[in-house]
Amino acid sequence: MSDNPTKDRNWPKDEFGRSEVFGQLWWWVIPVMGVLAVILVPLLNAARTRKENRVIVYCAQDRVYAEPVFRDFEKQTGLKVRAVYDSEAVKTVGLANRLLAERSHPQCDVFWGNEEMRTRQLAAQDLFRETNGWVAFGYRSRRIVINTNRLSLSSAPHSLLELTNSTWRGKVALAYPQFGTTAAHFNALRQLWGDEPWQAWCRALASNKPFLVDGNSVVVKLVGKGEAWVGLTDSDDIADGQREGLPVAACPMSGETLLIPNTVAVTRGTPHPMAAQAVFEYLQRREVVERLIAANALEGSGMSEVAIPALKVDWPGLLNNLKSTTEKLNGIFLR
Repeated sequence: MSDNPTKDRNWPKDEFGRSEVFGQLWWWVIPVMGVLAVILVPLLNAARTRKENRVIVYCAQDRVYAEPVFRDFEKQTGLKVRAVYDSEAVKTVGLANRLLAERSHPQCDVFWGNEEMRTRQLAAQDLFRETNGWVAFGYRSRRIVINTNRLSLSSAPHSLLELTNSTWRGKVALAYPQFGTTAAHFNALRQLWGDEPWQAWCRALASNKPFLVDGNSVVVKLVGKGEAWVGLTDSDDIADGQREGLPVAACPMSGETLLIPNTVAVTRGTPHPMAAQAVFEYLQRREVVERLIAANALEGSGMSEVAIPALKVDWPGLLNNLKSTTEKLNGIFLR
């Protein structure tokens, strides 16, 4: 027999020794897992709490007006606001398209709109919660703005129809009418005048060599510099220009004036429903609306307080014709 016998191939491969080692290690694993649980569970809970204590707002209101409102909301509620803004050139259109793209996986909790048309368009496509999905608050208005060094209010155009006269050739500024409040105004004017007179006016206006610019604030700047004498813009942008010392003034309201409320909506499938409701209620508070009025972001708290009869919009009809109106505007103003 050999001095070094071979190991019996049928004997288990040291299973008893391995089990003994694992048994000793197990008594170390249990305390380590307990310690990790004590450390990680509070961290995970804190991360979950931080995620729940925030609200995502897609905001078409100008950042300079919205941010102070959000900061006060955060102080009062302890909720963190993550605001997503858009450029002035496309304004609400960009945010609306983002909401549409995200409808199957909502990222936004609250939509703060700065005009009514796009909000109604989104509501018609079921982007907002079913009950109490959106509401309008406050208002500002579409106005004719003039350079007071060039014109007096008495010599300014008294109707938008006059802007096609040769007197104003190359002296009128407006934002591209496919976007923002300018789009809402042009859509409403089509209802007011009828399709054929409206198209004739649009073509005559486009032929009168206006300045077509990216946004209402640019309109006010051009008028303030005297490059344009007259512009179509929003009342808050005129107030901004006056605050900057520009020689601009707003012409009085008329039956062609479009009143523009702000809107607030809660998205369908909001990721943070309780926080979304808090923002929804907060933006409607009297003190918030009054703050926006004091900053000239709004002109008043409710459209019913306006004495002069402004444009009355048939919103279902406007939305039904929105696509065709946009196509016609593209054909006239994008050449």
